Order: sequence, then structure tokens, then C-alpha cells
Amino acid sequence: MESLAMSVESESKNSETDLQTNVKTLQACLFPPQLTSSSGYFSNFFVKTCQTEIDDDDEEVHIKIKETFSLKEIFPAARDNAFILQPPRWPTECQVLEEKIKHINYVPSTPEPYYQVSGTECQPKPSGEEFGIIVYQYTPISAVNYFSRSSVGGSRYLLSSTICPEDDSLRFESRFESGNLARAIRITSNYYELHLRADLYTNRHMQWFYFRVTNMKRNMLYRFSITNCSKEGSLYNEGMRPLMYSKKNAQLHSIGWIRCGQNITYFCNENITNEDPDQAATFTLTFTLTFPHDEDEVYLANCYPYTYSDLQEHLAEIRAHPVKQTFSTIRLLCRSLAGNDVYFITITAPQVPGETKKKRAIVLTARVHPGETPSSWIMKGILDFLTGDSEPAKDLREKFIFKIVPMLNPDGVIVGNNRCSLSAKDLNRQYRTVMRDAYPSIWYTKLMVRRLLEECGVALYCDLHAHSRKHNIFIYGCENRRGGDRRLQEQVFPLMLHKNTADKFSFESCKFRIQKAKEGTGRVVMWMMGIANSYTLEASFAGSTLGAKNEMHFSTQDYEQMGRSFCQTLLDFYDDDPRKEKLRMKIIERLTKEGSNADEPTNIPLSDYSRYKKKKNGKCRNTHSSHFRHTITTPIPSLSFGDKNL
Repeated sequence: MESLAMSVESESKNSETDLQTNVKTLQACLFPPQLTSSSGYFSNFFVKTCQTEIDDDDEEVHIKIKETFSLKEIFPAARDNAFILQPPRWPTECQVLEEKIKHINYVPSTPEPYYQVSGTECQPKPSGEEFGIIVYQYTPISAVNYFSRSSVGGSRYLLSSTICPEDDSLRFESRFESGNLARAIRITSNYYELHLRADLYTNRHMQWFYFRVTNMKRNMLYRFSITNCSKEGSLYNEGMRPLMYSKKNAQLHSIGWIRCGQNITYFCNENITNEDPDQAATFTLTFTLTFPHDEDEVYLANCYPYTYSDLQEHLAEIRAHPVKQTFSTIRLLCRSLAGNDVYFITITAPQVPGETKKKRAIVLTARVHPGETPSSWIMKGILDFLTGDSEPAKDLREKFIFKIVPMLNPDGVIVGNNRCSLSAKDLNRQYRTVMRDAYPSIWYTKLMVRRLLEECGVALYCDLHAHSRKHNIFIYGCENRRGGDRRLQEQVFPLMLHKNTADKFSFESCKFRIQKAKEGTGRVVMWMMGIANSYTLEASFAGSTLGAKNEMHFSTQDYEQMGRSFCQTLLDFYDDDPRKEKLRMKIIERLTKEGSNADEPTNIPLSDYSRYKKKKNGKCRNTHSSHFRHTITTPIPSLSFGDKNL
């Protein structure tokens, strides 16, 4: 097989056969099948695919053949007007309101407590439309049950979604970015049953909700029952409350998202169709609430929304800042199935003239699951910290190259999915058998990581998520099974993170076992590619059970603070000060002594940790401890294996 350089310059590149040869060669260079684990989990990661591309000047998606794979072509720099001229693209069957939904930033003056569950909450059995009136109904309808075309603004037609409303009925709406509500049924004047839309092109994953309510009466007690949730367990049974945003509260009092609801419970529905024993069980979330104003415009959500447009605005602010743009670059990783830009950000200090030592990379990703909005708020905290002017931020930029993909699944975020992309698949199970045309953001993330491994090594990888059934913030890692001097080293960073944020991060909730069901996740595949410190960070949708924040909800500020603490812990973890090296060795010794393991990590006391948190002389030296290097720099693999391995 010819080398990559020869194949991409081949004179016959216009031939479809030669194109497939180019793709095979690129796959072989980037993802060699000899990268396997001692347990035999991985081999033959990838299969050949064709490339898709979007024509910016056309409303519709067109399929083109990409003939070369140069670095600039794969990762083009974002144009100056990219954030203005690239509005969200929707599947053409989606109806979208023209108005732009915007919420003010707000943090409550005091933490919001959990709802105190009594155990006697009413659990009304779902009645259905037979006993009520449908007052809202919207589900995108396509001639085929798979994604086929996209356009800016979705469908050309915007039909009425309100069906036979009574004058005193609540009015519902969800046809906006990240919105999800399929149907509202009025049972009585103050009791409504709600149905969520499944992820597009699936019949599953009903959990994320975000919709608007109008025509309400102030101080009237309403009950809402969301009757088709998918997940068996929920933090709503452990004190979590929904979120409410009142437009009048925002205008009059500058109050944004607040927790709401009483009489909250989450329970399994009775099997109405006993004829089908294989029918998946559904669950009901029910709660009561009162609205603060008459004739208000109120939004209800499962968690703080963070849309694709929110991300674009944040990146545009970074790009426009005269100082931040000197050490940050925003590029296009790829385009999604619908043609939405998938951005990645490089943050690092400019290279000092004459400096030859290469910085290692740190790779951070988020929002592979669109319903997990806390991951975006944590990522916002990370981006703001790394682009800030604090000394720790400057030290990190001098020490590392940060490669950040803040939204892996923009299509799912835009349409209001909970878990899947428009491929109808969970992208966090596609890292192992990725196909470029079906899962472009995953394929190109692996491409980026592979090149970083070849060029400079990757010190740490972390994929940000949110968890709907556990409290606190915690990490899933990958156990080092080879023992020796690296045993338990994967637990050091999470333990240090716990010491830095003891009221939010739970080390005891961390797990380091690699489960069979997780083989296709980013965390495990990146570990198999050679990144020893490969993690998934999970943030509770609810809040904390730790310290002063016990039974308090997380705010957006809490999530952003977690992002900042993550960065500060990176500086601790990779600090080459001899005292920090001694501390890390002491942590491993104590973990070993206390019997810490992959399933039950042991939180050890570190009374001397605070003495090591800050260095006296400020600046970090750009050298690295050999004991904690834990990365590989992968050479370009041999191309001497046959097609059967591809």
C-alpha cells in the first residue's frame, strides 16, 4: 500500500476506487489495528466510509466527495463572520419559530434547597386524551424515518400547534432551539398531562424537557404530569426540582431560572397494554406549581438550557477579545449531519522564540449527549478560566496545548434530543466502530487526538457529561491493570479534584472499572489509544450532598466554578515542583495502604494538601515529572498490513 503522502497526491484521485484507497490509507495511519488491549477488547476499530460536505451557499445539504486530507482542509479556521452567517440548520420536517429565545444570566443570592420528599405525594394515574382535551400537539413528520435533508429554519411552513383551546387553557409551545414537548392534554382547568418527544428517528430517550407556557393565572395551583419518561430512576424522587423562567420576573426583577414545584414524585406507570409484555415501561414525573404573574411567558425545563446559539455567542466573544485572540484559535472540526459547524478551540501561549521543547496536549470535549446541559456550563467555566488573565491560567497556557470540542452533537442540541444525534445513535458508543459520514464529530475528534499523539503526546482527556440518578460531581476513569509503579495513578487526579472542591466533587462516587458496555465510549477508546489519564466527568442534574452544600441544588455558577476548579487541579496535578511530586507519591502510597480499588476508591485524609496548593514563586517551569508523564507519543504506523485489517 502506498504512503499517505503519495495517496493524497495521486493523479487518479478523481476515481472512486482510488478515493476508497485514500480513505483506507488514512484510516490505517490514524487508527492502526495493532492498537489492542491486553484483554483483547479492541481490534479493527474502523471501517471505510465516504465523506459528506455541506455547501454553505445553498439551503439544502449536498453530498460531495472529498479528495484530499490536508490539515487545513480538515480543520479550517473559522471565518470572521462564521458566527453571524451560520445560523442553526434543522431537519426540513421541523417547524421552528422565527423568534429567538433568550434568557438572562442569573444566580440566586442563596443556594436553592432540595424539595423535602414526604413519601405521601399524590401519584395520579395517566388519563390520556380519552379523558381530556389535546391543547398542544407537535411532532415533526417525515416521509422517511431517518435524517435526509436540512435547512436554516427547518420547514417552510409553520402550522398552528394549538388544538381547540379553551379560553382559560394554558398555551404551550416548544418549537424553538432545544425545545421538547410533543403534546399537552388538558384534564381539568388546572391539571395537564404532558408527553415528551422521543429523540428524532427513534422511539426512545424521553427525558429532556424544555417548553413555554402562557395564558396562566397568578397564584393558581397547577399540576403537570409528564407521563412518558424513559428512565427507571430519577433524582426527582430524591429532592430535585424542575426549573422555571418567568419573562416578567426577568424584566421586572432581573430574576432568571429558579427551582420550582411541590408535591414532586416520579413513578412507574401501570402497563396499559398488557397484550405486549415486551413494551418498555414508562414513568411519570408529576408536580404542582404556581406562577408568579398573570398572562406571563414562562419556560419550564429539566435543567438550565444551553443552546447551540449560546455556544456560538460565547465563542464569538472570545474571538472578538483583543487579548484572548492572541492565544486562542477557533476552528471548524467538521460539520454535522445537518451541516452545523462543530467547533474546536486551541488555547495555548504563543511559542517563545528559540524554544524547542514541545508542549503536551490536553483534550476536553462536551455535550455528546444533548440533554446533558450541565456539561456545557462546566465547559463554559473551563473556557473562561483558560482565556482569563489569572496567573494559574497563564501557567496552564504556557505548559499545555488545550484542544477543546465544546459541543460534539450540535444537531441533537438544536432539535431538543435527549441522547442521540440525527443518526438516531448515541454518539458516545461510536468511538470504536466510527463511520465518518454517520458520526463526523466523533471521527474527526479521533483524528485530532491521533495527530496530537503523533506530534506531542496527550497528557489528559476528559469528556464532560451529566447524570440524572446520582448526586454530586464525580469521575469515571480507566484502571491501570498492569500494576507496577503506575498502579492507582489514575485515581490521583480525581482525588486532588475532590480536595479542591470538597463541597461538590465526590471521590467515593468515582469508578475506574472498564465495563464491557462502555467499550465504545470516548473515555475507554482514548485510553486504548494511549492516554492513561482518560476520564468522563459526570455532574448531577440536581446538586450536592457534601459539606455546606448538602441537599442544595447546583446553579449555573456552581457548574462554572467546577470548570475553574478542574483547571486549577490540572495545575496541581502536573506541577513539577518537588513538593507536589512528593505529595502525589504520598497519595498513591496512602491509596494503596487503604486498599483503594477500581470499584470502591478510598477517600484518604490529606491534612498537608493545602500547604502544597499554591507555589510561592508563581510561574511554572515548562518541564515535566517523568513519573507522571503517562502519555505516549505514537510514531506513524507501518502500512504493511492488508485490507482485511481495515
